[in-house]
Parts: sequence; C-alpha cells; structure tokens
Amino acid sequence: MLRPLGLVLTCLGVLVLRATSAVCGAEPNGPQRIDSEHLPNAYRVADKVISGGQPAGEAAFAALKSLGVRTIISVDGARPDVELAKKYGLTYVHLPHGYDGVPDERAKELAKAVRDLPGPIYIHCHHGHHRSPAAAAVACVAVGFLRPEAALAVLKTAGTSENYRGLYQSALAARRLDDKVLDLVKAEFPEMARLPPIADAMVEIEHTHDHLEALAAGGWKRLAKQPDLDPAHEALLLKEHYHELLRTAEVQRQPLEFQQIMQAGERDAESLEASLRAWLKAGSPGSPPEAIAKSFTAVSQSCTACHSKFRDVPLSEKVR
Repeated sequence: MLRPLGLVLTCLGVLVLRATSAVCGAEPNGPQRIDSEHLPNAYRVADKVISGGQPAGEAAFAALKSLGVRTIISVDGARPDVELAKKYGLTYVHLPHGYDGVPDERAKELAKAVRDLPGPIYIHCHHGHHRSPAAAAVACVAVGFLRPEAALAVLKTAGTSENYRGLYQSALAARRLDDKVLDLVKAEFPEMARLPPIADAMVEIEHTHDHLEALAAGGWKRLAKQPDLDPAHEALLLKEHYHELLRTAEVQRQPLEFQQIMQAGERDAESLEASLRAWLKAGSPGSPPEAIAKSFTAVSQSCTACHSKFRDVPLSEKVR
C-alpha cells in the first residue's frame, strides 16, 4: 500500500534523529535526572557525561564511584578535593570558568577532556545549576555527543538562571569541532588550576554567604546538619574575607564602583555580626530582631550588585 509522501518523510526524519542520537551517545529524551542524596542537581547529559554540583565528603565520592565515574572535571573556582578523589580511584581535572560564559579556549579544552579522558565523566560547579550544565552542553556539542539544538535543553533542565546570559550565549553558539582542531589543543588537564587571589577570595565569600543563607533559613540557630556553623562567627569570616580582599593590589586596580561594593559588603557583614552577637548575648530571646534580617538583606544585596555589574556580564559585552 502506498503511503502519503509527508508520512514517509516524517518517518525518515524520526529514524535519522534516532540514529543521530545513537551515534552521538546523547540522551534521546534530553538530560536524565540522577537521584542521589550526595550529588546535587545531577543529570546525565550524554552516555559519557554527567553534570552536577560539587561532590563534598566521602559519601559523594562513593556515589560517583558507584555510578562508574572515572574522571571529575571541576569548572568551579574552589580547590578540588584531589586527595579524596584519589582515595576512590578518580582523576580530578580543574578547568574553571565564570558565570559570564565559556571562553572559546576553555570550551576546546573541555571538549578535548570529554573526548579523550576516561569516562564516565562528572562535570561540576558549586551547586550544579549554572556553570557545569553550560560546560557540559558546550563540550558535548563540540565532540558530537549532542546536537547543537539540544544544548539549551541541558541548561533549562538543570535550572540555569536566564540572568546568566553569557552561559546561554555559549550554549547557543556551541558547534561540533573537527577532531583535527581538538588534536591541536594544548591541554595539560591540571588537578588544580592556578587562580588569581581575587578568584580564591570570591569563592570563599560565596561559600560563607551560603552558610549564612542556611543559618538565616533556620532562624539563626545552630543547624543539625552543620552544628559547627556559628552565625556570628560566619558573619565575622565574611567581614574578614572582604577586608583582606580590599587590601590586595588586584582589587585596588579595579574600577572604583567595584571597590565601593566590596567596602559596602565589609560594612554590612560587620553590622550583621554586631546584631547577631547582641542577640546571642541577650540569650537569643524570641524571634531574631529585625536588625539581623536588615543587615543580612544588605549583605545579599551587595553580592547581587557585584554579580550583575561585574561577574555575570556576558563575555561578548565586556571591554577587551
């Protein structure tokens, strides 16, 4: 029996799509969620590649081992836990990039790593929502594990904020790279990349702010899961991070507006510490006073202002 031409073409298109997915090793229905208590926001992007949040502690590395992971790629600025990875027979590679996008050279290095290093490969940033999905999408497209039009689905599924326009631009621009191009990429795949002091300081500020967020959500009481976190001490650490950062020559070369935001962050952290210590000294009566909430809001607003003005501006819009 003759079939309408349109139906025949549709069937052929489906077959081609399935064949393409099979050849590339891509997940046919988009990124697949990996339910793991110890691997935040983990998704299988392709047969060889998983994107997720930072593995922290023995249980996380054991979870990676149970998934068959052999290589971990960190695109976060924090120092990888190389020793714990080695304990579980895993290789760490540190190829960090920012929230402003995946630079071309870094994209090639990530692609070469995904192509050449033993898999499965776990690509992570801090929380697994923004930088690692972008890195995984760009690398997988570059080596042919994903079709270019599938890259955005990786970011959207992982929950990448659309405020990070540079990450979306990198995913949209990703294309398959010729293997000869990747062969010429000089990539050393370091266990720990050398970062400027300002990058290390920003990582510490981010982590301390995460602690403060968790404490705020718990009513500024000690947390059962992190009993060592002391609210006033965390505020003090944040203040010191800003203070030490402001002393560096690197920050003193930054625009005045950047320095002013850092100074405001230090002042707000100092106010938060004072408010917390006063409340704790009084025996923490009742609900936390409004002064604590006000100071913490100001701390968070300093972070947001800095991110939107300096950190998250897409690479394509930055002055060369």
